[in-house]
Amino acid sequence: MSTPGLIALAISLLVSAGQSALRPDRSIKCSSCDEWNVSIEGFKVFGNTYYVGTAGLSALLITSDQGHILLDGGLTQSAPLVAANIVKLGFKVEDIKLILNSHAHYDHAAGIAALQRASGATVVSSASGAEGFALGNAVPDDPQAGFGKAENAFPAVNNVRVVKDKDVVRVGPLAVQMHNTAGHTPGSTTWTWQSCVDGKCLNLVYADSISAIAAPGFRFTGDAKTPSRVEQFRNSIATVGELPCDIMITTHPMATDLAGKLKKRAAKPAADPFIDPQACRVLAANAMKALDARVAEESKK
Repeated sequence: MSTPGLIALAISLLVSAGQSALRPDRSIKCSSCDEWNVSIEGFKVFGNTYYVGTAGLSALLITSDQGHILLDGGLTQSAPLVAANIVKLGFKVEDIKLILNSHAHYDHAAGIAALQRASGATVVSSASGAEGFALGNAVPDDPQAGFGKAENAFPAVNNVRVVKDKDVVRVGPLAVQMHNTAGHTPGSTTWTWQSCVDGKCLNLVYADSISAIAAPGFRFTGDAKTPSRVEQFRNSIATVGELPCDIMITTHPMATDLAGKLKKRAAKPAADPFIDPQACRVLAANAMKALDARVAEESKK
């Protein structure tokens, strides 16, 4: 089924479930958008934490009897798919009280405006992320700002609640902590919380991108006009590697082979493939190598 067909089906599911139809914003076009926005069934990650995103863009729902927390919203055209997954899992979009953002790029933030309208939830982000939401675009000091305003645009969201490093946001019994992991963007944020089942509590991490991707001409090592960001980026990568980390989901799920883990889980192995206490360390180690390679490349120019 085509992407427009999937979105129409998702909206019809919301209507049939007795909820107001989510009003998506105009679809974003990019070279990877169709691939990222392939629909997959939502599923329980662990305890009260559910995956409700698409095949290529993560979104997580943390649930409670007093309201839910949603992390990220994908593309504009992802929003109906996220909402439909929430409904199919037995929850209500209007019970979302907070929407947390990893970073204000169109592939993770563009669907948030529609999801906020449908739920009435408060959007939460870093200060730089809030600036990006107000602009509806990458902030000027974003490594990817050089791709252009048209390419980076997404629906703006105003009155965003700003949080800083180590702040904890709460909905009823839910508590999610913010970790400043600036580098991929100036406002990149990783979120952590615990989910429990029958007295067994695991540490969950929603790891933001820690990849050194930039528009042509940008230098993480700095230039005559801008300071180096390398030390800050390395500190952010180290932060991710040191987090209490039993289960990690990344903003782009392919970065940690979510599809492969789902296939392994379907075979009912003795150990849940999503539980991996080394996942954050491995992700950080790989990111550090990639950043070092980027720095070495820039030093040659």
